Amino acid sequence: MRSLVLATALALAAPAAFAAPETYVLDPSHSQIVFTYNHLGFSTGSGMFSGFEGEIALDEADPTASSVKVSFPVTTMLTGWEARFEHFMSPDFFGAAGDKTVSFTSTSVEMTGEKTARITGDLTLNGVTKPVVLDATLNQLGMHPMENKPWAGFDATTTVKRSDFNLGLYAPYVSDEVAVRISVEATKVE
Repeated sequence: MRSLVLATALALAAPAAFAAPETYVLDPSHSQIVFTYNHLGFSTGSGMFSGFEGEIALDEADPTASSVKVSFPVTTMLTGWEARFEHFMSPDFFGAAGDKTVSFTSTSVEMTGEKTARITGDLTLNGVTKPVVLDATLNQLGMHPMENKPWAGFDATTTVKRSDFNLGLYAPYVSDEVAVRISVEATKVE
């Protein structure tokens, strides 16, 4: 669920003439974190977080000086089946932790291409904080055609080990590794 925190590829931008980071806030209606895992070799299970909020400090002149911060309650998880959600919230998984907040705070941005970067940060999940790396891509930076405001869109991927966050029950039968895809849109704060 590294994804979370997604926070995601938001720290990227093409070089420009700005001297300081600009603040962008996530558009909760167009930001999602989707996670997938193998279930006993028979199927690929999935879930999603959506509607969350976060902030990006986007430095177009020096993208490596950009940062991202996202947090949301784990109880906003969507699984598509109520009984699965209830099991995920039980003491077998997230119910064992006191802190139900998922958060991601970037610690560094390394450009890997004109529109790609590796965003390293601290993911807090199930009361445990571990470093994760997001492979991020800037999709677009420009004026939103409907909102008529500066807008940014990013995608990112990562893989998280459930056992790193005390969520490893049933591994390896249910995969310990969880693939995470993040897609976010953000609007510049005026």
